[in-house]
Amino acid sequence: MKTRVLTRADVDSVLTMKLAVDAVESAFAAHGRGDAHMPAKVYLDLPDHQGDFRAMPAALDGAAGVKWVNSHPHNPERFGLPAVMGVFVLSDPATAFPLAVLDATALTAARTGAAGAVAARYLARRDARTVGFVGCGVQARTLWAALRVALDRPLDAICADANAEAADRFAAEIGGSVGSVQDAAGCDIVCTATPSRAPILDRAWVRPGTHINAMGADAPGKQELDPELLAAARVVIDDPHQALTSGEVNAPIRDGRLTPDAVATTLGAIVAGRAAGRTHDDEITVFDSTGLAIQDVALARAVVRAAADSGVGIEVDLVGVGDRP
Repeated sequence: MKTRVLTRADVDSVLTMKLAVDAVESAFAAHGRGDAHMPAKVYLDLPDHQGDFRAMPAALDGAAGVKWVNSHPHNPERFGLPAVMGVFVLSDPATAFPLAVLDATALTAARTGAAGAVAARYLARRDARTVGFVGCGVQARTLWAALRVALDRPLDAICADANAEAADRFAAEIGGSVGSVQDAAGCDIVCTATPSRAPILDRAWVRPGTHINAMGADAPGKQELDPELLAAARVVIDDPHQALTSGEVNAPIRDGRLTPDAVATTLGAIVAGRAAGRTHDDEITVFDSTGLAIQDVALARAVVRAAADSGVGIEVDLVGVGDRP
């Protein structure tokens, strides 16, 4: 028995956005049916280094695994390294044998983008055509790629970022236009992906019928949306424990500006057909995404299968069981 080892280049060679969207949608459905096991995400805060590590274990439909991933926002300027890096260990839940060890950096970006796209598939208006990006980093790119796959229709984009050069680069890459945050907020679908700890998207800028993917708040204290916007919207979360303690709703609940009953349902319940998504065309919908370990397990399994089918990666006797069947 051998363990497959996949580098970032190996993962990139087999990971497509369709693979990611399909895997993440299936993970949400399993979550909504109660068929997944996902203990709470564990944070290891590193205030001296202005970053943190997260350990994310989960089991889903014959696969189990854990992702060890960081968030160090200052890595690019300090060390020339990505702000987010990760490693994933995929195991057989029946035997505990480690089936694969793989880079999870691309995995994390792809599954996060796919989560926003799945949310838009179920929550955005059917005639939604314009996408506003607030934050034009790596996550904006995977959101754009995933939205194009999940919605399968022509889309136009407005790109806004505190770093004007970042907005210019992203707009040039995707054929979009550069605008202000207020301009981006006027689109049919708005994607926020920033490390902000104070609201940057004002209620007054958002039109009736807008869908918002709030992707940036994934730790206590982070916040991108005006609490009044959340109060006016149908709020859909990915997981109650994570969202209420570290998602977009965490800060306004902590401050008493929102109550937990403002949350309508989970995206998993909607995908599984157990709850309603958008209820009318003028409704503002918000998807509060914190990132679920079951998304990683589902996508890691799909990537490892694709790699095995293509002969990608190397196989090693990682735990010393030799050639046992």
